[in-house]
Amino acid sequence: MNIIGIVCEYNPFHKGHAWQIEASREALGEDSVIVCAMSGDYVQRGEAAIFSKFARAEAACRCGADLVFELPLPWAISSAEGFARGAVSMLAGLGCNYLSFGSEHGSLDMLEQLACQLNRKNIIEEIKQLMDKEPRLSFAAARQQLLAGQLGEAAALLEKPNNILAVEYLKAIKQLNLRLRPFTLERRGSGHDQPGDGELRSASELRDMLRLGKDPSEHIPEAAMEVFRREMQQGRAALDADRWELALMSRLRMLRENSYLSLPDGGDGVGQRLYSAVKTASSLEEILKLTAARRIPLARVRRMCLCAVLGVEKGLADGIPPYARLLAANERGRRYLRDIDNKTTIYVVTKPAHVKYLGPQASNLFALGASAHDMFTLLYASQKDRFAGQDWKTGPKIV
Repeated sequence: MNIIGIVCEYNPFHKGHAWQIEASREALGEDSVIVCAMSGDYVQRGEAAIFSKFARAEAACRCGADLVFELPLPWAISSAEGFARGAVSMLAGLGCNYLSFGSEHGSLDMLEQLACQLNRKNIIEEIKQLMDKEPRLSFAAARQQLLAGQLGEAAALLEKPNNILAVEYLKAIKQLNLRLRPFTLERRGSGHDQPGDGELRSASELRDMLRLGKDPSEHIPEAAMEVFRREMQQGRAALDADRWELALMSRLRMLRENSYLSLPDGGDGVGQRLYSAVKTASSLEEILKLTAARRIPLARVRRMCLCAVLGVEKGLADGIPPYARLLAANERGRRYLRDIDNKTTIYVVTKPAHVKYLGPQASNLFALGASAHDMFTLLYASQKDRFAGQDWKTGPKIV
């Protein structure tokens, strides 16, 4: 029996995600266990998820996933490199022997060539030297130009977001010497952040549909859609962009300068630049515009804003997660959990109260995520569901 790991956000879960699970099982064994490392209430693009981590995990387990674990907050909102390292190390610690991921390329050969080159000891220095030589180049552009000289057309793969993450997964597997065999499927449907047609749509397009009050059920498996309908009917969805902006802005304005200087990716004056923007801007869009630049990508600034608001400081996503918190499981997943002790190298948290036995690092990390969930619930339309402390009281959803 194979244990297949999937790194995901499921924001929201859709038919493309269901296809990946089905295709992975078809290729690697129908009896395979699907184990997901999923971002919690906040995602790598630097935003709040549209539904809570508990609802998204439940939807996934109703649609083919067997176990869904939360990728702790600092890794979930880290750079692509930190996000990938945290997720694949957690999946390896949970006993996975395969890592299944989508990519625009759909084949491992060139992706692995890129990963090998980017794992070279002096690669970062070489990229920085090229940036010094050609100031017009961003880090991503300099990286691609350097790799084009070494690998030719393979470098162009780094223009696509899923290929970029795929390369980061492969890098992490090699760096950490993990016993994970990579398996990639060609991404289907509309591209990242692009409108499409047909049944398979991107998660960003589905989020837009939900925010506009449109029905996305054609593109979401019915079992998942039932969960999402329930959450929306009960006022537990983060659909109000104005409420989100007000929450962010109010917190950003209260922070002192030192908070910005200690942010992940806040070096080279970027933290100071963000602090100055917050002091003058009247909207989140203006903050992002004033801070972003050729060498400061917009996604980086979004993540920095989110880190500032949630208290995620530089260094918290170094290394690998100290535990894996279970969010949802089905019967096959529960059977695997009962026999997991001799397969894992990471502590599985099924009851939030047990995290206190793991030492101060794990306890502080869980408390940080719990506080972040308290802020997430303020985005609900339902006032009765905005109470604090829910993360400490909520166990995994068994489906």
